Amino acid sequence: MILAGDIGGTHARLGLFEVAGLSVKQVHEHVYQTRDHPNLESVIHDFLAAPRDRAAPVEAACFGVAGPVRSGRVQMPNAGWAIDAASLAREIGIGRASVINDLQANAYGLATLDAKDFLVLNSGDPDPSGNQAVVSAGTGLGEAGLYFDDQLHRPFATEGGHADFAPTNADQAALLEYLRAEYGHVSTEHVLSGPGLFNIYRFLRDSGRGEEPDWLAQSLASGDASAAISQAALANKSPLCESALKMFVAIYGAEAGNVALRMMATAGIFIGGGIAVKIASELKRPAFMSAFTAKGRMREMMEKIPVRIVMNDSAALYGAARAAALERSAT
Repeated sequence: MILAGDIGGTHARLGLFEVAGLSVKQVHEHVYQTRDHPNLESVIHDFLAAPRDRAAPVEAACFGVAGPVRSGRVQMPNAGWAIDAASLAREIGIGRASVINDLQANAYGLATLDAKDFLVLNSGDPDPSGNQAVVSAGTGLGEAGLYFDDQLHRPFATEGGHADFAPTNADQAALLEYLRAEYGHVSTEHVLSGPGLFNIYRFLRDSGRGEEPDWLAQSLASGDASAAISQAALANKSPLCESALKMFVAIYGAEAGNVALRMMATAGIFIGGGIAVKIASELKRPAFMSAFTAKGRMREMMEKIPVRIVMNDSAALYGAARAAALERSAT
């Protein structure tokens, strides 16, 4: 039995999995609000204390965590939790637990998914032995790569979402200057994430590129501003929100293309995270792939790279379980 976790700035999802070889089968799952608990140990305690039938005790554990992991430790930038693998192992009562980056877990999870779990944006002409990559905008921006070792695609973590935002036109350059005055360093995460969509919206509003009606101002002030913007845009209720979402999609496509170049991801790019699923109809429009392929002399190569949206929000949880299964099989 494996205990797996997908730990983000908004949600902490835990699951129990049975293992057969390198295959994992989920037997239980529960989702917690990250803000409702002081640390991950508290979440694990609640999860394991809940009464349920369990065929075997937990023997291995792996947690995909949103943040830079070093030597089994991570300080989550979007939640404030400090996570240590040794402390988690003690809480579970096992000899060792693993902590990996959440996008690395997402990458591990790709092999557990079926064709129905993907929405194809570009079928391309993949090189099966090439690298792959995952780009995932959510509470933050996560990026991971997968290299091919002649048998499997092996995931590795990056913190590429915190690299510099690179504008591709005059409006995006003005956005950069607007955010630089507020943040100093402007990472891609500042514009390509849930909070990033709100940053784009604020720039367009404050620079006179659109008007904010009273009903929208009230909606933004009373709940999840980014969700309100995307919902209004998709419903064609606000030209300002539509402009913000269009800029967001163009930046998403350009960054996915940048990651494809850096990783030489000729076997495919996967777009993960809850935002992509919610705005899939916009990502299917030409603007995303146009920005993805607009890489000068590399356009022909970019057009051959498959691009798919991961529509299954359990990919990272299954990936953490699969990572634990792979580690277990190697020992």
